[in-house]
Amino acid sequence: MLVSEIMSKEVVTVENDKTVFDACKIYRDRGVGSLVVMKEGFVIGILTERDIIERVIVDHRDPKETKVEEIMSKNVQTVHASTSVEKAVEIMRDHKIKKLPVILNNNIFGIITITDIANALPAFSRLLAEEIENSKQVEKQNSQ
Repeated sequence: MLVSEIMSKEVVTVENDKTVFDACKIYRDRGVGSLVVMKEGFVIGILTERDIIERVIVDHRDPKETKVEEIMSKNVQTVHASTSVEKAVEIMRDHKIKKLPVILNNNIFGIITITDIANALPAFSRLLAEEIENSKQVEKQNSQ
């Protein structure tokens, strides 16, 4: 199963030079759990609610003065649309993250989250069961 098959295609972005207050309005209006941070058309980070809580609210910073780029999670991991879901899970596990922007032709194409993966598990389990059954039938045919 490929990332492109289960990812969310609607990616909500914010420009790096916007304020945290602007980002919070986007969160409210769009009802998302993270914003992909862009600079000149390229993904440069990801902004999560946790970033806002830990780096603005708890640190008593002014959200109308603080820029998104100052508090975003940097060194964002991305995956290509044709990456396997298994590889995406491995990246998430290794980097202890829950969201991965998906890239296609050097552009943001989607985002895959732990929730997307959890929702896909029943379908993935069915595919796996079918593969096991098919391989059993092939083995049975080859032994005759």
